[in-house]
Amino acid sequence: MALSRRSMMLGTAATGVAAATLAACTGGSSGGSGGSDGGSGSGEMIFANTTEPENPLIPTNTGEVGGGRVVTSIFAGLVYYTADGKAENDLAESIESEDNQHWTIKIKSGLKFSDDSDLTAQSFVDAWNFGANAANAQLGQYFFEPIEGYADLSKEDVAADAKLPGLEVVDDTTFTVQLVSAQSDFPNRLGYSAYMPLPASAFGDIEAFGEKPVSNGPYMVDSWTHDKEIVLVPNPNYDGPRKAKNSGITFVVYDSDETMYNDLLADNVDVIDQIPTSQLQNFESDLGDRAVNDPGAVFQSFTLPGYDPNFEGEAGALRREAISRAIDRKSICDSLFFGTRTPATDFVAPVIPGGGATDIEGADVLEFDEAKAKDLWAQAEAKSPFKGPLTLAYNADGPHADWVEAVCNSLKNTLGIEANPTPFPAFGEMREQIRARKLMGTWRSGWQADYPSMYNFLGPLYGSGAADGNGSNDGDYKNPEFDQLLSDGLAAASEDEAIKIWKQAEALIMRDLPVVPLWYQNTFGGYSSLVSNVEYGWDTVPLYYEITK
Repeated sequence: MALSRRSMMLGTAATGVAAATLAACTGGSSGGSGGSDGGSGSGEMIFANTTEPENPLIPTNTGEVGGGRVVTSIFAGLVYYTADGKAENDLAESIESEDNQHWTIKIKSGLKFSDDSDLTAQSFVDAWNFGANAANAQLGQYFFEPIEGYADLSKEDVAADAKLPGLEVVDDTTFTVQLVSAQSDFPNRLGYSAYMPLPASAFGDIEAFGEKPVSNGPYMVDSWTHDKEIVLVPNPNYDGPRKAKNSGITFVVYDSDETMYNDLLADNVDVIDQIPTSQLQNFESDLGDRAVNDPGAVFQSFTLPGYDPNFEGEAGALRREAISRAIDRKSICDSLFFGTRTPATDFVAPVIPGGGATDIEGADVLEFDEAKAKDLWAQAEAKSPFKGPLTLAYNADGPHADWVEAVCNSLKNTLGIEANPTPFPAFGEMREQIRARKLMGTWRSGWQADYPSMYNFLGPLYGSGAADGNGSNDGDYKNPEFDQLLSDGLAAASEDEAIKIWKQAEALIMRDLPVVPLWYQNTFGGYSSLVSNVEYGWDTVPLYYEITK
């Protein structure tokens, strides 16, 4: 998810509410501030950190972590992902194909949404048609590209009622999917939020629906106080493998990651998945066995947009490589991150099959080389002088200021240029500028996996279909050869063969550098002394439904 997954673009630790508000909520009552327990779950309300979602809570229009952790808690898809990243059936009875192109999907019978309306095969087909149709301008539109008919639905002048011919409802519990080509990993993608079902009531006013959705997952929204908190309670109509073992979750939006961490030490928040940079050296000793620091599915970078003249043409290509070679990644990881980051060697997190590769052609551009960087920059200047200072934008409501300053200092010291950190007060404000293609210079970016596949780190971020505001390709990188390799990998007969092909695709973006890879981020965070059964998933997000208090 774009810092995408849930995808996403990876968000931050915080925007909005003071610690006093949280402390007042916790009290000691079993319901916290969440009201009814929804007729399911037990124990007390769990308190967790989040960011203010970028958009209303619509599965096909959620592309960042703040909204993603809520959407995946309140909705359920055909499959879900276990802690180690294995796809298991959730609403699906079976997902079958004889050729990996024509799929028959059967769902469980008797399924209900949280308002007691029926959840049928039509609920999936309607939701997917809505998400794929360009008239609806959904951020998850790109995820439907493999389905027959998407090319027509993605056109700007498409009719609002146009549908994917590759989807067909057979009966209440069965629908078929025809892809444009054989794609063996298709079932593995279906736990991502873009593929979740929607009730018929959603489509009358989708924005209003997103403020308090009728959902079908382990939880449902009890209340959403913007920039403050989102309260979820168990959904009594969900009876799947992620059934809630607590009486709800209150996601608190913080205005300070330091406040968030102090609340954790005081047992005022139960589980967090960010640690302030200033506390990375000591959080494991502070929390003991309640500290979490394990490899995670997060890749971090900064984007050099193709629409900025400074990064265009031959001079731009030289300049991109110069910038990459001018950054001392290892020194920054050692001095700032204390074992919670690892310098990147490719574009895919190492917990993903094929990720963390050290054999990508051209990967030497990620090595710190002062002399080479200076020479490349001089060559670029001779062709087309850089206009203005180099800026690196970031959201100041998360723990980014220190590393952004370190990267800028590395560029200044190595290249002898002016490189300035450019803070935005909040993640959402920066994203608005990026989506409108108004943000010039560079900006912090990255990806937190939506589903455990190498493709998920490549297609949504660099595929041509995800550019121009249609997905998470914010730098508008377009390369037909890269797109073809993505497709070839999807059609491969085995995962090993797909990985070989996708490494060739990585070599192309290693050459073109639409983003500058920085490092892989661990799953790190911690939990209070009041909770048990805390486990963080393969994608760095806690399994909230498992937590008891």
